[in-house]
Amino acid sequence: MNLYTIDTELFKLDGGAMFGVVPKSIWNKLNPADENNMCTWAMRCLLIEDGNRLILVDNGIGNKQDAKFFSHYYLHGNDTLDRSLQKHGFSKDDITDVFLTHLHFDHCGGSVEREGDKLVPAFKHATYWSNERHWDWATKPNDREKASFLKENILPIQESGQLKFIASPADSIVDNRLGEVTFTENISVRFACGHTDMMMLPQIRYKDKTIIYAADLMPSAAHLPVPYVMAYDMFPLTTINERKAFLKEAVENDIILFYEHDPVHECSTLQMTEKGVRVKETFKLSEI
Repeated sequence: MNLYTIDTELFKLDGGAMFGVVPKSIWNKLNPADENNMCTWAMRCLLIEDGNRLILVDNGIGNKQDAKFFSHYYLHGNDTLDRSLQKHGFSKDDITDVFLTHLHFDHCGGSVEREGDKLVPAFKHATYWSNERHWDWATKPNDREKASFLKENILPIQESGQLKFIASPADSIVDNRLGEVTFTENISVRFACGHTDMMMLPQIRYKDKTIIYAADLMPSAAHLPVPYVMAYDMFPLTTINERKAFLKEAVENDIILFYEHDPVHECSTLQMTEKGVRVKETFKLSEI
């Protein structure tokens, strides 16, 4: 098995929205805002070469939206999905599986591209993976979340016939955690429901270590303090309980977190301190 970091564009989101109830006087020290209160964030994806499968976890914001849409997010940086794949010797046509943690536009926008007047899957030979409960949640969105679930990112996947669902665990919750399901021999799937319903987190066994792609349960190392919950989360108290259990397990088992949105840090281990769980070491995925 080989793992590759796939950097796509950087973008900006409102700092207050990203840190919820935390005052700007605190969060601004962690990710300084510009004059519009916007902070820079990554859209960092993960490529997993596992036997004869090439699995891409999330795919960024894409490039098919109009100028008005992109003007809200201030895309910048030199990395794109295509360039990052090429850097490792791959193209979109090589991808066998697209694993979508959830269907918010900054995680799945690259799933679909324009081909003339049509919207078609950007990964022609890939199976796209979601789960039935989250798919239903995203295609029948609530009023608060509908701006993040864009039908042009989602429906063409199903229409293409390339969509499959990962089986969801039983609804029983133990220690604020749903059960895991197996995806491949080396990858299992965890579920979290505070940010959005049934978000999927890949848990990867790699070089005798456990790596978890933290998606929006833990978008950056700056979000490690448990109350630092995004205003984007649908169920913030659920997020808090999920994080407590997740962080305790990560410390006890020396789990590595891979951060999707941290603009600086790709990965870290964790440790317990007098202030709670905090970063132990930060490093790049390639350094594991």
